[in-house]
Amino acid sequence: MNTNIISSLLGEKQVECHKENHSLTAHILCVGVGWFPTTPGGLERYIYELTQKLAANQDQIELCGVGLPETEPNKQIKLTNLGSPDSPIWKRLWSIRNNFQKTRTGKPDAINLHFALYSFPILDLLPQGVPITFNFHGPWASESKQEAVHDQLSVFLKHWLIEKRTYNRCDRFIVLSKAFGHILHEQYQIPWQKIHIIPGGVDTHRFQPDLLPTEARAKLGWPQDRAIIFTTRRLVHRVGIDKLLQALAAIKPRIPDFWLAIAGRGHLQAALQQQATELGLNDHVKFLGFLPDEQLPIAYQAADISVMPSQSFEGFGLAVVESLACGTPVLCTPVGGMPEIIEPFSPELITSSTKASAIAEKLEQVLLGKVPTPSREACRQYVTANFDWHKIAQEVRKVILAQT
Repeated sequence: MNTNIISSLLGEKQVECHKENHSLTAHILCVGVGWFPTTPGGLERYIYELTQKLAANQDQIELCGVGLPETEPNKQIKLTNLGSPDSPIWKRLWSIRNNFQKTRTGKPDAINLHFALYSFPILDLLPQGVPITFNFHGPWASESKQEAVHDQLSVFLKHWLIEKRTYNRCDRFIVLSKAFGHILHEQYQIPWQKIHIIPGGVDTHRFQPDLLPTEARAKLGWPQDRAIIFTTRRLVHRVGIDKLLQALAAIKPRIPDFWLAIAGRGHLQAALQQQATELGLNDHVKFLGFLPDEQLPIAYQAADISVMPSQSFEGFGLAVVESLACGTPVLCTPVGGMPEIIEPFSPELITSSTKASAIAEKLEQVLLGKVPTPSREACRQYVTANFDWHKIAQEVRKVILAQT
């Protein structure tokens, strides 16, 4: 990775990994969530890409989770399904513990955990003396509280019973940004010397600018004669789609010919569609629902710009690097890890705040050409130099296999 980007992401308090040569293959036990692309979430994609790249390094990888398929084409990866995602939570946790215990056949060289809920039931079953690395993808309890999906007691139990106990069992942590490093340190009292900041990665072979925008639009049946804005988001409060709709309504009198494509599903979809109608945006906004994974690179290439209007808890912003890898610039709010990606490359595409007015101001400047946007080639080069999964996976591997 580019030295300047590494320095920016690591910060002064980052402790370097041990410098042992880990050229020998290793047996790494991973505990994740579901299986990508069956469960098309950012966390599932991250775990999928990481395990694939580690296996390509000839490491012996076992991935445990719920709802995993019986077999995986990559024979280097052993999949161990611990339960059904559709079962009640108490039954799921009991199944995770029992099935994990039944399937143990050897002692791994390292353990890599990704989700506190599914790690918690097996903490006492993990072998002693094996280093445990936890990839912190976000404050689970705080996110639940913000989305109001659970009551206060549930949020309390998530934080103090599940998250805190799980993290106390771990030797080191990987976060995707300095922003999430601060959350891990301040909310969970994890010492900085245990925190390693490594950004997420993107599959630059799959996400690449291999179509002209007109070709991409034709494939998707999108308008050829309008400025296209694209966002792919889970439709929940923190991602800010409501603010983006307000921003578009504000600029519509001066820029009447834009078209926003929103990919994703979530419990706010009906409310957001109603909001778009009330704002007079029905001819300017298309809710795509679930976008098949193979169409995602096409959608990025069809757009003039991607927008990430997040309001909170954006630990990295995978869609940012995916869009850039496809040659499409990204406008983002100053939230979480997104500015850490955009600042060294195109800082003028970061809004001044998370407010709808700030999003409207910046988006209007972009659409009118008053703010320069980087070329397709520049977007692509920046990502391949700094966020290619092959390089990121090696950084993660060094941390996972470092001796305590």
